[in-house]
Amino acid sequence: MARKAISKTARFEVFKRDGFTCQYCGNHPPHAILEVDHIIAVAAGGENDEDNLVTACFNCNRGKAARSLDLVPQSLASKAAEVAEREAQLAGYNAILNAKRERLEAHVWRVVEHLTGEAKTSHERFSSIKKFVDILGLHEVLDAVDITKGRRPHADYAQWKYFCGVCWTKIRESGL
Repeated sequence: MARKAISKTARFEVFKRDGFTCQYCGNHPPHAILEVDHIIAVAAGGENDEDNLVTACFNCNRGKAARSLDLVPQSLASKAAEVAEREAQLAGYNAILNAKRERLEAHVWRVVEHLTGEAKTSHERFSSIKKFVDILGLHEVLDAVDITKGRRPHADYAQWKYFCGVCWTKIRESGL
């Protein structure tokens, strides 16, 4: 098929629509010479209508040559919107994870105070209680504390072992 020339006005409209930016690599003047590329090559029956034209820099246009694209390249504006949406979703996800972490840690301190009567514990015990609260929930762990405290008073380490045993039994029995 003979190539029909694209008017300067049509070229300018395509450049304007695409923000004077190569839709393949994002390059723009003065760093690149822009051209109009056929999405469906003229050799493959592509026309000069605006829906088949895209802004490309010299290097990308030569690299693509007459190969066909399955999809029209994503414009920079839609790429920016997609990145912004991903960032917003990531921020929301992180906020949820931070809220969960803060809630779990507050629950752990509640269990620690109920179990020991103090607002301190070792890092290892804190981590274990956090795991129990995450798996069983606060009220089941507090129930384990009540069961533990219902026994005769024992040394701190024996009480801790008994408490852990109660929690692990609850986990096994619940099938979690």
